[in-house]
Amino acid sequence: MSDQPKMSVATKELLKKVRIMVPPMLEKFHKGADLSHVICTPPAANVIKTYSPNLMVHPIMREISEVPASHEPASELASPIIAMLSNLHAVVIGPGLGRDKLMQATVAAVIKAAREHNTPLVLDADALWLIQSQPDLIRGYKECVLTPNVVEFGRLAKAVGIGEDEMPDTGEAGCKKLAAALGGVLILRKGPVDWISDGSISTKCEQEGGRKRSGGQGDTLTGSIGTLLAYRSLYLEGLWEVEGGMGREETLMLAAWGGVRLRGSVRGWRF
Repeated sequence: MSDQPKMSVATKELLKKVRIMVPPMLEKFHKGADLSHVICTPPAANVIKTYSPNLMVHPIMREISEVPASHEPASELASPIIAMLSNLHAVVIGPGLGRDKLMQATVAAVIKAAREHNTPLVLDADALWLIQSQPDLIRGYKECVLTPNVVEFGRLAKAVGIGEDEMPDTGEAGCKKLAAALGGVLILRKGPVDWISDGSISTKCEQEGGRKRSGGQGDTLTGSIGTLLAYRSLYLEGLWEVEGGMGREETLMLAAWGGVRLRGSVRGWRF
């Protein structure tokens, strides 16, 4: 007999909805989320390219030490990335980014442009470091998912003026409060229980994870959410027939929840 906990009716329903967003295998379709662009620095490009021939690697990013002190061309560096946005269904920012001043400024320019294009964003790791110093970059942008761990969550709460004495103890209430303070941005609060909220509606992932917390799990989660957001964009375009219909807010939360579920189903990972 399996010792896995029985799946609840609510979880089964959420999984069913997530599956609806996944493009079916139809001959008329060309590619799903297999067309992946990686934006990085030149030293990292060759290493990343050898990981998979399916990755399109763009060595665009630069650190401030790589340019003259008097010239910080963040807008110039961001320009070719911004030009790509009209062809992208989702953008993931953060893993491997670093906190270099020029790198962060370049990303800030890309985020501003992504908002103008209404491109879905997933921000994690050092992208959250940028947001805690410039929360208005994403405030009110309801096509954005933030994935903070407990430390990053505390920093973000402080950045938007929520003191420790004002933050509720429970994961759900705190997640909801931070999302509301950021104007409806979707927050995925990683912890013993993963809570997701847009400041109005909240949900959690009931799946029990393992106790091994190795590095890189957050990157896997972020990439999984990015993939589901790409699928979501195609679903919202109506590229295949489905019964009923789900709106942008519901499908955004489903993409975040599905990413948590997918990451957990691989090896029972938990943050």
